[in-house]
Amino acid sequence: MENEVYKKQDGFKDEQLFVIPTESFRTYLNHPMVSGLYLTDVGFFPSAAHHYKEREEGIEEYILLYCTGGKGVIELEHASYELQENQAFCIPRRKKHRYYAGRQDPWSILWVHFRGENTKYFPLEEHRVVRIHSRHAVNRMMFLFDLLFRVLERNYTLGNFIYISQVLSLILAEIYHREKGEETSKQNRHVTAIVRYMYKHIHENLTLDAIAEELGLSKSYINIIFKRYADRPPIDFFINLKMQEACKLLKSTDLYVWEIADKFGYEDQYYFSRIFKKMVGVPPKEYKNSEYFYYKD
Repeated sequence: MENEVYKKQDGFKDEQLFVIPTESFRTYLNHPMVSGLYLTDVGFFPSAAHHYKEREEGIEEYILLYCTGGKGVIELEHASYELQENQAFCIPRRKKHRYYAGRQDPWSILWVHFRGENTKYFPLEEHRVVRIHSRHAVNRMMFLFDLLFRVLERNYTLGNFIYISQVLSLILAEIYHREKGEETSKQNRHVTAIVRYMYKHIHENLTLDAIAEELGLSKSYINIIFKRYADRPPIDFFINLKMQEACKLLKSTDLYVWEIADKFGYEDQYYFSRIFKKMVGVPPKEYKNSEYFYYKD
């Protein structure tokens, strides 16, 4: 816990600080390209010794802190989080909190206060420290914040408000949605290998056991990564592939429905037709005779 004498609210050598008069530009905030995400304050506090902020009732905006060096502490809802170099943390709106620089190695932080309808698309309520892993990602973060500072030194125009909104969206996407880490890449490679194996055996009746044995992976692991990347179980994904290929054959050949069913490993034409209708939305014959192409995924 920081001693009272070490508390300092703001005012740091070489700091950058911008407060956007959003209330004076309310018409801008109603623009659909601004209302999704807009910032109200943004800044950079380098080597912010004794930096301290405490808010008993929080504020109306989300607070994103990105540490570029040193260390600091964030206290939120009876939990404490240490923030180190190349780590980010979002404090949810209206939540009691305090944060402060470490005494021995005070942090340098980029920070932004923001609001908007699209905040719901980011995991801002998770109370999670996010590490920016690669040098390239760190460079992108610094570049994006630098863009904000440069634009905010100019005029308050609708075009600049739109530009700022898009840059803020990129900053949040860089932190929360850009794929990170070797484990993610490995999982993606496994999904790709499995999908290629499915295409190779699309005319067969594959089982999860067969896929797991062929790829040397556990069934539970395959289920997890398909839920993450494809939002469905692997066998459901495989059946979807079959139906998509069946759609192509129905439109491009004169094969009968039973012949197409047989090509994809279905001995019972009527069972194939039920699966097809469930996946595509209409029976195979109706799809074949229609004048349009569609596939309900």
